[in-house]
Amino acid sequence: MASGSNNLSVKYHDIFDYKLTKAEAIRWQYKSQKTVVSGIKNKRRLQREKYSQKKLIIAKKAAKLISKIPSVLFVGITGSLAMMNAGKNSDIDLMIITKKNTLWITRLFVYCLIITSRQSLRRPQIASERDRLCLNIWLDETDLIWVKKDRNIYTAHEIAQIIPLVNKQKTYEMFLRCNRWILDYWPNSVKISSKQYKVYSNQKSSLLTIIEPIAYKLQRLYMSSKLTKEVVTPTRALFHPRNNSKYIDRKLK
Repeated sequence: MASGSNNLSVKYHDIFDYKLTKAEAIRWQYKSQKTVVSGIKNKRRLQREKYSQKKLIIAKKAAKLISKIPSVLFVGITGSLAMMNAGKNSDIDLMIITKKNTLWITRLFVYCLIITSRQSLRRPQIASERDRLCLNIWLDETDLIWVKKDRNIYTAHEIAQIIPLVNKQKTYEMFLRCNRWILDYWPNSVKISSKQYKVYSNQKSSLLTIIEPIAYKLQRLYMSSKLTKEVVTPTRALFHPRNNSKYIDRKLK
């Protein structure tokens, strides 16, 4: 049990039916609050860990395939699977970071590769989500910083919980460094170095960067009728139409 019903860490994780162990209570300490828990995983958590282990195998296989594309710098697991808390019918959320000026052409290559390899993709017209890949976060390496208006307890946790599967040129470390603000909410969640890891390469003469604006316009046009609250720019694509931040905020209050 938590020491005090007002502990935000316990409240936050209870929303996701995620009972913290003692080690997790330390990692997911909210700001300066101290949390004491029983340290015992309930039956539902143990069952979800079993489901998550199977989905993790699928995610690793997909990440290995995606990593073959030279412009892919990073592939990571996000969402419930990143917490090993995925339900039986949950999909597999992945985040991809690409080289400068190659996000949309890379996205085309990734989808072609996954489709030709016959891996299951989550599609709007398919009701079943179970074990399907959902490529819902795409970032250009020059656009890694979360904007201030979207910084909150929920987005901080989502970033901190990411599991890196492919990490070229220390892109994961650079991503965390760009988002050090997450430590304002969850100070023990991840270790973030202040070291500058890389300098973006000059790819202005690359054929990919010449085709990139065309790839963006065509994909933006294709999805224009389906867009609701998604974020779609030349250097960023966030396919999360539901605003979970507001939902979490209401729950915590």
